[in-house]
Amino acid sequence: MMVPISLEHEILTTLAKLAPAQQRQVLDFVRFLPLTPAGVTGQSLLTFAGTIQAHDLTQMQHPIDTDCEQVNVNEW
Repeated sequence: MMVPISLEHEILTTLAKLAPAQQRQVLDFVRFLPLTPAGVTGQSLLTFAGTIQAHDLTQMQHPIDTDCEQVNVNEW
């Protein structure tokens, strides 16, 4: 795949400003990217809209309400 020269230049310029440890992180990330599944579009997921029964959604909502987005200040 061809990368536009301006994009490649910007990446290399920014990379050169990073500390060696940060450059290693960038390299690790870039090597990981091709291994990451591409995923699906939101449009393709719309086919599932409305397929979960209302009763099931209600059952799913309860644990979300009681267990999610709660901060335990003593956790850290």
